[in-house]
Amino acid sequence: MAPPTPRHDDGRWRTAGERMETLLDGIGASGAAARERAENLVREVTDLYGAALERMTDLAMTAKPELVQAFADDELVASLLLVHGLHPRGVERRVADALAGVRPYLGSHGGDVSLLGVSDGVVRLQLLGSCKSCPSSSVTLELAVHDAVRAAAPDIEAIEVVAAEPEPASATIPADSLMSRVRAAGGPARWIPVPQLAELAEGEVGGFLVADASALACRVGGVVFAYRDRCPACTGSLAGAGLTGAVLHCGRCAAGFDVVHAGCGVGGDGHLQPIPVLERDGVLCLAVPASAEVA
Repeated sequence: MAPPTPRHDDGRWRTAGERMETLLDGIGASGAAARERAENLVREVTDLYGAALERMTDLAMTAKPELVQAFADDELVASLLLVHGLHPRGVERRVADALAGVRPYLGSHGGDVSLLGVSDGVVRLQLLGSCKSCPSSSVTLELAVHDAVRAAAPDIEAIEVVAAEPEPASATIPADSLMSRVRAAGGPARWIPVPQLAELAEGEVGGFLVADASALACRVGGVVFAYRDRCPACTGSLAGAGLTGAVLHCGRCAAGFDVVHAGCGVGGDGHLQPIPVLERDGVLCLAVPASAEVA
């Protein structure tokens, strides 16, 4: 007999929707009629719990209004309130709170974010700070902000990020170009935990298999940078590559790339394809487009 599920196993409940969809898909294999009946059953149960949540929220608001705010502060409860349109905080307040929560992380990268407004379901933001000096860092920060806002306000339609100021022409890859490549490569990125990244020593280069594809990562100045495992100069793998300062040299053709500045080639050797790195729940993760391969 399986042990009882802990009452506060938040990790398990975060993936409940995916498990439900998997079960529905399995039922759907028995035919359209079976899937329709299963979906109707789920809908009835969801509506029942929604009605109960609405009544509980109304009772709490009357008897102890601060309890409703406690509901909103609990991630699991808040997500259920959102599903049923019962969240006590408006979209703009939820987005502002989400940005406040991610702002310390942005600050650790020398960046910041400003909420320009929310209109017709569209959140308009402006990224500030380190984006100018490190495009790959800018991509990581933007993905972190997207994650936070989507988690707090899944009911929004879109997120627009406005550039703080026009970028001067330079040899580095513009941050908006990198972000567009992440989006175009296969839709929303999914963060894949790679705890081995934390074991990289300063100046060390390592290869990693991420979502059945190969990536190359290194640590420079205490920061981990990751790239697609492909040399743009010789089109081969970067296996055996070494670092000289912040310049990564291909082990096959010796072409050099600045890993701190988005993998820009040294001496016209093209550029590496960056993979954003972000710490989530204490674990370093790589952003891989949901339907794309890294290699």
